[in-house]
Amino acid sequence: MRVLVTYLSATGNTEEVAHAIYHSVIHESHKQMLPLELADEFEDPDVVFVGFPVVEERVPEAVADYLRGLPDGLELALFCTHGSYRGGEVALRAMVSALELAAGKTILGTFSCQGEVPAEVIDALHGHPEHAGWLLEAKGSVGHPSADERDEAREFARHVLVKARVL
Repeated sequence: MRVLVTYLSATGNTEEVAHAIYHSVIHESHKQMLPLELADEFEDPDVVFVGFPVVEERVPEAVADYLRGLPDGLELALFCTHGSYRGGEVALRAMVSALELAAGKTILGTFSCQGEVPAEVIDALHGHPEHAGWLLEAKGSVGHPSADERDEAREFARHVLVKARVL
């Protein structure tokens, strides 16, 4: 099976999860991990893991363009990192958007976890009442993705590959 793990990472959080996923696909003889801007260098993948940071509650435009450009029917798994709590509204909205952008692809699974928000981002938004709720969550992001979250990402990848083999 040809497996591509590709990602866009603004602060290193998504790249850290991408490494965890990539290192869990140890039994695949044809695998590659590439930043999103180089993803087209891996031809004819069977399964693609696409990772992105949630930015302002959205999928970054480069990731949106990449998802739209993938061929229909391709087996795809999505993962993201974000400053909010896992399962929070911001992360869910972004993942739903990513799923909509991937219409026509076979979605094998999704994974999301908190990533550490840079202090300068928190400082810049301090004092803006419209961001008060998110800032509370973001302040708790130090140390994420945690070792447990990286383990969960590896387990997610193993489950995705089992599904890919069954389909």
